[in-house]
Amino acid sequence: MAAVLAVSLPLGACANAPSFGNLFGGNVDSASLPDEPAEKLYNEGIALQNRRDWRRAALKFMEIDRTHPYTEWAKRALVMAAYSYYEAQDYEETINQARRYLQLHPGSNDAAYAQYLMGAAQYDQIPDVQRDQTRTERALVVLEEVTRKWPQSEYAIAARRKVEVARDQLAGREMTVAKYYLDRRQFAGAINRYRTVISQFQTTRHVEEALARLVECYMALGIVNEAQTAAAVLGHNFPDSQWYKDSYALIQGQGLSPREDTGSWISRAFRRITG
Repeated sequence: MAAVLAVSLPLGACANAPSFGNLFGGNVDSASLPDEPAEKLYNEGIALQNRRDWRRAALKFMEIDRTHPYTEWAKRALVMAAYSYYEAQDYEETINQARRYLQLHPGSNDAAYAQYLMGAAQYDQIPDVQRDQTRTERALVVLEEVTRKWPQSEYAIAARRKVEVARDQLAGREMTVAKYYLDRRQFAGAINRYRTVISQFQTTRHVEEALARLVECYMALGIVNEAQTAAAVLGHNFPDSQWYKDSYALIQGQGLSPREDTGSWISRAFRRITG
C-alpha cells in the first residue's frame, strides 16, 4: 500500500453537545457549516480501511479532495481513494483516481504505486482467452510502464510478474485463433497467428507449440524450407520437447531432416532473442 501515514488525532466529539440548530433556535443548512479538518477526515478514512469498509473509506478520502483541494492531505487522500476503490473491486474508479493522481503528481513518491494500481485494476479484469483481450493489452501497457519508469521500486517486481501472465494470455489468444484456422486447413491464417506468437511472445510457454504447428502448416503447403527451419529452431531451443519429437517425426517421414535457413524469418526472430 502507498507509503502514507495516518495522523493520530482525537476524533470523538461529545455525543450530547447541542447542534448548531439548537444553539441558534432553528435549523442551519449543512452546506453553511465549516468543512471538517482534512486530518480528521483522513484518519476517519484510515479507520474505515482498517474495518475493511473500502467504499466508505474511498468516499471519505474523496471528501478531502473535494473540500481541501491542492493540499498535501488531498494529495495523499487521492492515492488512498484509488487503493480503497481497488480493494472494493471498483476497478473503473480505481483507474480514474489513479490516472488523476498521475496527472496531478507525476513526480511524487507515490506515482509508481498509482501506476501499479491502474495496471492491477486492468489486470484483474483479464478475461478468458476465448474473449476479446483489450483489457489484457491495456494492463500490459500500464504495467510495463511501471517496470520502465520505476525499475527499482517495490512495485516493479509485482508488475513484472503480472506482465509475464498478461503476455502469456495474449499468446494464448493467438494460439486459440491459430488452431481455429488450422482445424479448417486455412494454413495461411494459422501461420500468421503462429508468427505473432514467435515474433512477439517468444518467452511464453506457447512458443514450442507454435514452432511445431508451423512445421505442420508449412509441410501441408509444401513449403519445405520453412518447415525444416521451424523444426531446426525448435530442436535447438527445446531439444527435449515432445513438440520437437513430433515435428522431427513429421519431417523425417518425408525423407527430410531439420535444417535451419538463417535467412528465414523464423531464424531471424530467434536471433533477436538470443543474439
